[in-house]
Amino acid sequence: MTRYTRREFSAAALAALASKASAAAPDTAGEWRNRQSNMAYRRLGRTGYMLSEVICGGNTISPANNRHVELAIDMGLNYLDTAPAYGRGQSESGYSSVVAGSKRDRVFLATKVSLWDTNRNRLFKEIFDSLDAAEQKKLQTAARDEIAARRADAPDYFLNYFNGQLGELEAAALSNVLEQRYGRRIDRAKNYRDLIIASVEESLGRLGTDHVDVLLCPHGANTPSELRNFPEIFEAFEKLKKAGKVRHLGVSSHTDPGGVLQAAIDSKVYSMAMIAYNICNHAYVDKALEQARRHDFGVIAMKVARPVWNGRAPERPDDAARQALIQKAVPGDLKIPQKAYLWALRNPAVAAVNSEMVTADHVRDNLPLAGRKA
Repeated sequence: MTRYTRREFSAAALAALASKASAAAPDTAGEWRNRQSNMAYRRLGRTGYMLSEVICGGNTISPANNRHVELAIDMGLNYLDTAPAYGRGQSESGYSSVVAGSKRDRVFLATKVSLWDTNRNRLFKEIFDSLDAAEQKKLQTAARDEIAARRADAPDYFLNYFNGQLGELEAAALSNVLEQRYGRRIDRAKNYRDLIIASVEESLGRLGTDHVDVLLCPHGANTPSELRNFPEIFEAFEKLKKAGKVRHLGVSSHTDPGGVLQAAIDSKVYSMAMIAYNICNHAYVDKALEQARRHDFGVIAMKVARPVWNGRAPERPDDAARQALIQKAVPGDLKIPQKAYLWALRNPAVAAVNSEMVTADHVRDNLPLAGRKA
């Protein structure tokens, strides 16, 4: 990949960088970490965390692939995202040496509760399978109606970021319907509250730290109901917060991110969300993003480049049309993923974009996008 010097990158991206929303002023009140002069930072809502405009996604991090994260931190990055599901714990283990000892204070560290939704869906699937065919049909119809009512599977909203995404949405909607009629059959304390606490304890062990700055639960919420109808999430968070193991509660969402974001804001307990937000789905998300800005609610944008740049797989039928959108919106000779990140950073409600940087070359390409305008 191209390796830009500061001067070369600024020449290529001057117009695009100038169109970004304003970064935080150097004297902005908040919690600053790893502050560097060439890096632009924004406040993550009421958390007060001052984030580098580009953060590091953890899906490909492992003990054998983490040196480039050190480079990113040296360049001013200060937020690391991970989850137990990434590499079956390898991502968390890969970050452990990056944050070991005094290095922990350089970054904000976030992990997730990956088992919460899969466990919930498994339990309700067992109940579903025990019912007669007529009842199953009624439940499936109600679940489909829920998806349709929210337009959660609309083609320009549901962008199929990973294999199995539709199945996850359908399972979540079915679980929501089953919760209303059969939720009393579930041991809520064990499967909702205690599962979260156990997951965090295991994550802290792999990360080699005594706390995380943000806990995201659910990991990949598919529906607003998952945030509204499970007070056990908040009970677990309060217990972990009092123990000093978690500082703020967040949620992540690929599917119906606008609806999930609004539910998180309405909860008054969540402080931030990491949601799929890009040039293809923004019409469904912009209203909730404006509400987030008004309520001082922190937002990190993810899956910003995935719809327009499918670097891992063969070309998709709609790639050309989607790429035309981003080329028109962000003119110039930058690479398509870089244009996608810069497009998202135009929105002042977005504190940062999540970039899955797999190599040092990715770091050198993408992190300068968080450079200061001047």
